[in-house]
Amino acid sequence: MEILPPDLQAYLDNHCDPEPEWLQTINRETYLKVLRPHMLSGHYQGRVLSFLSKLIQPRRILEIGTFTGYATICLAEGLTEDGVIDTIEVNRELEEMLVSHFKLTNVGKKIKLHFGEAVTIIPAFEEITFDLVFIDADKKNNFTYFQLVFDKVRSGGLIIIDNVLWKGRVYGEENDADTQIIRKLNDQITADDRVEKLILPVRDGLLIIRKK
Repeated sequence: MEILPPDLQAYLDNHCDPEPEWLQTINRETYLKVLRPHMLSGHYQGRVLSFLSKLIQPRRILEIGTFTGYATICLAEGLTEDGVIDTIEVNRELEEMLVSHFKLTNVGKKIKLHFGEAVTIIPAFEEITFDLVFIDADKKNNFTYFQLVFDKVRSGGLIIIDNVLWKGRVYGEENDADTQIIRKLNDQITADDRVEKLILPVRDGLLIIRKK
């Protein structure tokens, strides 16, 4: 889902770094072989994630919700030489595709895949401090994930949450349960004085959170 008008989005796409060849391949394969391919981050959002990662040069990244690995690879582009991204995916059926996608890239060896429920996997990262966390999984648990990772993120680190504009519904008249969940998340983060925060109107909305 794109929030911005198509002509503006096309202009933005044409005025950022080009999509690497392996990401073009992953994009095509996702749309050909996977249900709900629109969940993929895509070219412009991928470059935003890569850019943010490169700005802070993280040594450890945690991603919640791997899908077909597009955003994983973009985030991994900013890792230090010895850096690692741990990524959690609930759907084990995607394993073969993910392994093949990561092998296409120059960052595949920095990616550690974990399959299962994030609420049980996250607490197992004991004595690990993350520089960047990207939350893009089941939306009803976004605030739970935020709470679980908060103490594992260093001061100055980033937590990024996807889909916080919810196809524009959060600032419209809609009042369904899913929209209320996203609104509540945004309001809770806005009121949290432990962090600096802003929403980027990129694709379906990226909430960028900096831990003080």
